[in-house]
Amino acid sequence: MKPIPLIRSAVTVGGWTLLSRGAGFARDMMMAAYLGAGPVADAFNVAFSLPNMFRRFFAEGAFNMAFVPMFAKKLEGGEDAQGFAQDAFNGMAALLFVFSILGTLAMPWLVWAMASGFAGDARFDLAVTYGEIGFNYILFISLVALLSGVLNAHGHFTEAGFVPVLMNLIFIAAMMLAARMGWDMGLTLAWCVPVTGVAQLAFTWVSARRIGFRFRPRWPRLTPELKRLAIIAAPALLAGGVVQINLLVGRQVASYTEGAVSWLVYADRLYQLPLGVVGIAIGTVLLPDLARRLRAGDAEGGRASFNRGVEFGLLLTVPAAVALVVIAMPLTEVLYQRGAFGPDDTAATALALAIYGAGLPAFVLHKVLQPLYYAREDSRSPFRFAVVSMVVNAALAFGLMPVIGFAAAALATTLAGWIMAAQLWFGSRRMGDEARLDARMRQRLPRIIAAALGMGAVLWLAALLLGPALSSPGWRYSALAALVAAGVLSYGGIGLAIGALRLSDLRQLRRQR
Repeated sequence: MKPIPLIRSAVTVGGWTLLSRGAGFARDMMMAAYLGAGPVADAFNVAFSLPNMFRRFFAEGAFNMAFVPMFAKKLEGGEDAQGFAQDAFNGMAALLFVFSILGTLAMPWLVWAMASGFAGDARFDLAVTYGEIGFNYILFISLVALLSGVLNAHGHFTEAGFVPVLMNLIFIAAMMLAARMGWDMGLTLAWCVPVTGVAQLAFTWVSARRIGFRFRPRWPRLTPELKRLAIIAAPALLAGGVVQINLLVGRQVASYTEGAVSWLVYADRLYQLPLGVVGIAIGTVLLPDLARRLRAGDAEGGRASFNRGVEFGLLLTVPAAVALVVIAMPLTEVLYQRGAFGPDDTAATALALAIYGAGLPAFVLHKVLQPLYYAREDSRSPFRFAVVSMVVNAALAFGLMPVIGFAAAALATTLAGWIMAAQLWFGSRRMGDEARLDARMRQRLPRIIAAALGMGAVLWLAALLLGPALSSPGWRYSALAALVAAGVLSYGGIGLAIGALRLSDLRQLRRQR
């Protein structure tokens, strides 16, 4: 087999994700300035979360976790991968076309299920209107996820990585145009949703054609392979449903405090940066790589890929988690506080960000550990683990809401995330040496933690010294850049000194082709 260079490919995916998140920050900063955390912002965030929730449920969750290993194994074995992908494409298109129509018709009930606290005020009607306009996004982006899976299995990560960048660029351009033309900003954002879906589908469609895959819409047919795909996907579908219930619980808790939905969304955007750049990037590359290695009988190579994925993930996300906890307030203040987004919004968003940050390593471990199961076509175990996590999340969110308010949603998410990570880890013990940490990883893990804690101390002191500059309109961006630089340099210096990372690893990465 031709192996996929794990770290280099993860860096490629992570680089595009970084660009996407950077464009996403620009988008969110503009939204915060135009809309603040008011009714229109809350309504749009709930409406946009609906197709995204079902996208993760159907496409990027259940379907992709089942489709990618099967497709990768067919590709490795020289079987009819093209025909299998075509059948899957047509089946998903037909299913989601019907679902998008039903979801649009049921929008008032969906909004109520997402945010019952909106009932009786302007946010509810706005969310229904925005949701009816944009719900068909699920059809387009789910097909994009399938085409991206095909591209990734071929080692073409750049094309799929550009897709979210395209979405954010369209949103930014639309808001600039709406501000200039005097259009209603909420409706402009709502109409951007289906427009971006069409653009993303067109881009990935053309990209797949360039590598020899031609997808033609046809009447779907239920083949034996699709039946097998459905059997494998069913537990993953249920697991994805559990994850989305967790998000639903958070939205429900937040909906009873005006502005809280937006606070959680803005905080989510910030912690999603390292999660997307590192965790999702590694998971995207690791799943097809492990599946192809299993098909080829390369157990040692599979263990090496898994360990380097864990190492690379924790090397970058443990310090990121510490940073999000220590400097949550200056990060939020500099990036969001302007226009309609005031100091109270900043304080609430920073609190949620710090709580989410504490769970970041757990969320990254999900992305690294789950491919161990899905590459073996085991979707039942992650489902069982997800159910336990769901129960914990719901109990904590609703139980703590009377005590700590909207922050209960963030705290429940973080604690449930760690419980899910623990279950995935202990469940993988039965897989043998292929899923165990090697000597290098066992040696470096405590050193990574020590280096991150040292960096946290430096960041705390630097934030105190730079406090006045961080609050100054003319200096805050430069001060934040200096703060980030202090964190990077201190972590790198401490890490090199105690052996958490080595320059030889970087040189080896550069030599990969």
